[in-house]
Amino acid sequence: MLKLGVNIDHVATLRQARGGREPDPVRAAIVCEEAGCDSIVCHLREDRRHIKEEDVLKLRSVVRTRLNLEMSVAADIVAFACSMRPDQATLVPERRQELTTEGGLDVVRGRARIKRVVGMLRAQGIEVSLFINPVKAQVDASVAVGAEIIELHTGEYANAKTKDARRRELRRLRDAAAYALSAGFEVNAGHGLTCENVRDIARIRGLHELNIGHSIIARAVFIGIGPAIQEMMRAMR
Repeated sequence: MLKLGVNIDHVATLRQARGGREPDPVRAAIVCEEAGCDSIVCHLREDRRHIKEEDVLKLRSVVRTRLNLEMSVAADIVAFACSMRPDQATLVPERRQELTTEGGLDVVRGRARIKRVVGMLRAQGIEVSLFINPVKAQVDASVAVGAEIIELHTGEYANAKTKDARRRELRRLRDAAAYALSAGFEVNAGHGLTCENVRDIARIRGLHELNIGHSIIARAVFIGIGPAIQEMMRAMR
């Protein structure tokens, strides 16, 4: 059955708006697990704009499903991940000026550095995923650097303005998923997914997990985190 990973970054974003302690992303993770999600996702960004090191350490001690740490290949972030050992590390691109992650990691251009980081993480027993665009060359490069998992970037699909554009992006995702599966990867997907657009993605054969954050937290403002997760799981399944 297709799994759901819930990204709790924007609970921390709301906390940082006032600089206090509430809402607590660690408490949010507990509620997410109680609601039936399969993993907790958080992104420790280089500018620490939402999730902080102390959040990740607390999450490591309370998460009972799987903790998936999204991260760049910056040396201090890699060292932190190696020391606290999440269940999974997902390498993503990161630019200081972006509001959220834009596009997939360019494994082709960054192959040497990414391979080194993948090796460091795997040496600590951490499963490594690469967040990539649905392009065969990126899948091939992901094989070359030794990753075990890929996560397909669904942002172009989610942001498509026309039905034809969405169908075209859905076809790219299907083809990339099939190609990655044939290469031996566990294949996940995420970015920009909502209850309204998730169904076609959830039907892609062979997907293991969808990682969804913003739309669930936004919906939770009105109905609560637990019901928002259950609503998403119904839409997926």
